[in-house]
Amino acid sequence: MQTRRISIADLAAAPVIGGGDLLGDGAAVVSPVALVDLDTVDGVTDADLVRAADRASASDVILVGTSTRMIDDELFPLLDGLDLTYGPHGADHRAVIGVDDVEAAIRNFTDAVSRCPQASLVAAQVVRAAEPLDPVPAIDVESLGYSTLQGGDEFGRWLQERRAKGRPLPPPAVDAVLLDRDGDTLRINLNRPERRNAYGTALRDALVEALRLAVLDDSIGHVLVDGAGSSFCAGGDLDEFGHMPDASTAHLIRTRGGAGRLVAVLADRVEVRLHGHCVGAGIEIPAFAGRVVAAPDTRIRLPEVSMGLIPGAGGTVSVPRRIGRWRALHLFVTGAEIDAEQALGWGLVDEIGAESGAFRGTLAKS
Repeated sequence: MQTRRISIADLAAAPVIGGGDLLGDGAAVVSPVALVDLDTVDGVTDADLVRAADRASASDVILVGTSTRMIDDELFPLLDGLDLTYGPHGADHRAVIGVDDVEAAIRNFTDAVSRCPQASLVAAQVVRAAEPLDPVPAIDVESLGYSTLQGGDEFGRWLQERRAKGRPLPPPAVDAVLLDRDGDTLRINLNRPERRNAYGTALRDALVEALRLAVLDDSIGHVLVDGAGSSFCAGGDLDEFGHMPDASTAHLIRTRGGAGRLVAVLADRVEVRLHGHCVGAGIEIPAFAGRVVAAPDTRIRLPEVSMGLIPGAGGTVSVPRRIGRWRALHLFVTGAEIDAEQALGWGLVDEIGAESGAFRGTLAKS
């Protein structure tokens, strides 16, 4: 994979970044990333910065800003136009991912892109396209991108390797979600601890049914969602991946039969309590809630791009709305794990709550 380094002046002067350099023989993605040097600003005018920001917003490739020093406020409009920026800790802008070693962070990012360039590009395109939209149409955009990647070689390779392990479909679930009503509070407890509450068909359908109760019943003023066992939710049930009858049906289920859309509708009434591993859907759906409380042992990760996909439970919508599309893209492409403290600092959660044991109780069957 080729990665170009360009200056702010180069960016300002270019009609299109990417263009004919993006694809090689057989439409292979050969140059999906360009690095924009933010350290060299000598001779750069205000007009150059305006043009550079405009060009950045129309780029065909992922534009990554790089800075080894604190970034001046005058560059902030350009940071908005880039896909993300790596720089020192302490930058006062959500587009900047603060790191100890900028060059190491760039290598980590570009290596991740080189493994799944199609999924990385689609992730960048989707978070940009979804940013100005309301949640419901934005979820539709995400799902259409997800469906596109399901037909791609990157996901095909991942799925083939997964199936080569010979894992069977998970057994039917009983009481995948438990409910308890106390006054105007509806508690929804994810109840597949033996699978770390993986967001498979049974749990998804039961969660959606529970959330619809709150949509239909105005007397429910507070919806509390938590999970039994060691983890709130370990993401989509990987053993179910690739078993939908067709991509169109899968799209309709993700968008009209998924939980993220309902949590977005109910956001002002929903509180989610996280603990343990919160992977993929295990953070994508909670991020729609009006309040998210994390136990100290919470660990968050979004690994879908490494599988040749993008987040498909609403994460390209919910996560950027909390932390900005720049930090979100960093998490999507690299699959980096963050803890409760970093999630709080970025705004992905609203509070660090009780010790994790307090989040693990199960409910009596209702």
